[in-house]
Amino acid sequence: MQQPLTKVLLKVFAGGFYQVHAGILFFVFFIMVGAVPGNMLVSYHKSLMLAMTSSPMMLALVLAVWLIYIAKSWHYVSIQLFAPDKQFLFYSSTALSLVEQRKSWYYTQAAILAPIIIYALMAVGVGLAHRFYILPAVIILFLSVIIWCSAALYMRVMNGLIDGNKQSLLLGWSSKWRKPYFSLYVYHIFDDKKVSYFITKGLSWLIISGVFYLFADVSTDTRVAGIVILAVITAHVVLIFEERRFEETKLSFARNLPVSRFRLFLNFASVYFFLLLPESVWLFSRFHPLMAAELLLVGLSIALLFHSLLYWFGLNMDKYLQWILGLFMVLFWVIMFRLLWILIPLNLAIAYLFFYNNYYRYEGVVSRES
Repeated sequence: MQQPLTKVLLKVFAGGFYQVHAGILFFVFFIMVGAVPGNMLVSYHKSLMLAMTSSPMMLALVLAVWLIYIAKSWHYVSIQLFAPDKQFLFYSSTALSLVEQRKSWYYTQAAILAPIIIYALMAVGVGLAHRFYILPAVIILFLSVIIWCSAALYMRVMNGLIDGNKQSLLLGWSSKWRKPYFSLYVYHIFDDKKVSYFITKGLSWLIISGVFYLFADVSTDTRVAGIVILAVITAHVVLIFEERRFEETKLSFARNLPVSRFRLFLNFASVYFFLLLPESVWLFSRFHPLMAAELLLVGLSIALLFHSLLYWFGLNMDKYLQWILGLFMVLFWVIMFRLLWILIPLNLAIAYLFFYNNYYRYEGVVSRES
């Protein structure tokens, strides 16, 4: 029997998510079903599911697409939690035990991810029927971890009471340290976005471990490493979006400082270098230093490209994730054609052009809207 909190969360968040994103979901449904001839529909999806459960590369691509959908769900719920008409949840749901809250959020996130879960379970069934066991297990593990992390994230928001008179340990310890401009967002993450950071790093670890375990026989192929880096940076899209939001809401005064756009661009590169330090340690411990440096630069260039897009169309998460999905497809095939070395100058050039041409123009858009 469902708890009252579960019914409320399902109606408010799961139902609201499907109402807001009905157009996009209908479009995806049309692509998956309507674009395939009726007599080929079953065989087409059976072949797709079989590819997911037998080909690690195909599964990695599908998981990356699912991550974009998952990031969209996180963004929607986190925004709705602070809507004025949802504030009653902070006073009512927190009266329940943590176990009851966690169960309700499990059901809610599972309901939001229902299209993915249904398709994934069907794919697992097809894989098991053809005696594939490892990749179906990876799919089940991935969805279980995502649902658990999502519930932990939402509960952190709901139960994280803010005491304005209490300073965090990090800010207390570092109060007398000099803080370069690029370090401000890093401090912000470890002060206020720790859950998002550790969830992202957990996804990175799953991607790295899973892909290199499945590709153990070709682990030295640069294409495999390139796809891993692309997937890892894609897993960071929420942190990249939050960096841009932090810059716009907390550091908007920087536009009035006598700092060149090139120097600001280098500051953003430093931000993502520090965010990718755990992945950098893994790269230099596994690959030759030159190859590791190349892969790290590829990752930084992709992160800067994802970041600079937000200067073009603003803080619009829906549009942003659509562009991330399109760019992921393009970058994936560039890497598959062994053109990894081209991505570094190409991504950096495009990112800098977006940043340079839109940095001050975006300020005008914001001022007119406000």
